[in-house]
Amino acid sequence: MSAKQYVQHLLNFIDESPSPWHAVATVESAIRAFQFARLDETVKWQLQAGGRYYVVRDDSSIVLFVLGHTTPSESGFKIVGAHTDSPGFRIRPNAATVSNGIARVGVEIYGGPILATFTDRDLSLAGRISYTDEQGRLSHKLVRIDQSLLRLPNLAIHLNRGVNEDGLKLHKQNELFLLLAQLTAGQLPPQPYFVALLAQLAEIEAEQILAWDLAVYDTQKGAFWGANQEFYANSQIDNLASCHAGLQALLDEDVLNSAESTLVCAFFDHEEIGSRSHIGAAGSFLTDVLQRVSIATSSDRDAMSCASANSFLISADMAHAFHPNFASAYEADHSVIVNHGPAIKFNANRRYSSESISTARFIRWCKEADVPYQRYSHRSDLPCGSTIGPIASAKLGIRSVDIGCPMWAMHSIRESAGVQDHEYLIKVLKRFFND
Repeated sequence: MSAKQYVQHLLNFIDESPSPWHAVATVESAIRAFQFARLDETVKWQLQAGGRYYVVRDDSSIVLFVLGHTTPSESGFKIVGAHTDSPGFRIRPNAATVSNGIARVGVEIYGGPILATFTDRDLSLAGRISYTDEQGRLSHKLVRIDQSLLRLPNLAIHLNRGVNEDGLKLHKQNELFLLLAQLTAGQLPPQPYFVALLAQLAEIEAEQILAWDLAVYDTQKGAFWGANQEFYANSQIDNLASCHAGLQALLDEDVLNSAESTLVCAFFDHEEIGSRSHIGAAGSFLTDVLQRVSIATSSDRDAMSCASANSFLISADMAHAFHPNFASAYEADHSVIVNHGPAIKFNANRRYSSESISTARFIRWCKEADVPYQRYSHRSDLPCGSTIGPIASAKLGIRSVDIGCPMWAMHSIRESAGVQDHEYLIKVLKRFFND
């Protein structure tokens, strides 16, 4: 595929994945034609050399792996890690209230979104509903409302005269309620009204619904932009673009058919809130999977330790592209430019996992793939974000490098990045898997 075709595929991937639960379902759909077998964590695994497998934990984290022609204890694991979640709003349990006849939906802030970007957007809901089925068993299903359902209207400038000078400031408790409906006499109260909407969507009775995990998403589709269509915009580019790149690299036919090492893609939920959960990078998920693969492929009790010593993790997460309107926000000698290749991310305090040896190895793969690369370091007077890299590397005892494609407006509901960079990332990840 061309760079633009890869990005169109990415935009479709994001549009089909309005929540972390949908992102995993989209990955499952993508691998269906490649003979990946789903493994159950509750039973013993029987694995075959060259086999293709995947494991899902709690619907929003997934680990895929292709067994190499040599065992992990001999040649290790080659891992690409990324995350399925993005900052935004999540719906509260007692969701709906009413004010002057307007039904509103209460939200909690998930992670660190740019709150102002959620105003005046065509918003809706996607996620997971837990319910009691007809046989009385607990069950759950994915739900998505495609139509524009919710809105966070701005306050008119006539009532907020300083907004352009002081910036839009939204009170996190009082001013983030999303407007849902105008209730009239005889309609259900707001909370039953909201539950009835979910029940209609899920094609179950309202009385069956027990709980939900619902994210707010922007219904606007992804798009190319720029005079030469060299940029693209969508929600959740951080970090579904990295998930997509890792998946495309793994599904390349040359990669699938010639793997010596065991190849792994690990896509985690909860990175944006610290990764500390049973499905996050700080949990046991990836460790459990890799240990079970080692046990299934070797009777040696030191197999996992040998595998870890031979392994490498690329933590793929988006990077801050230089913004010409805000040049002072960047460390002058380490600005990275859109469409100039993936950035290797450095931080002396280990907010990123890159160090000299892991960096040198990534640079070598870039050169072998004919991919340009850049180096990113954060300003010392600004707090630096982090990734799954340091967390997973420490937990697994595996060398790691942190990299990512440059992007603008990270954590906005509408982010932007460069078309060419996405192809660059896929190319170097293919080379990593094929090394």
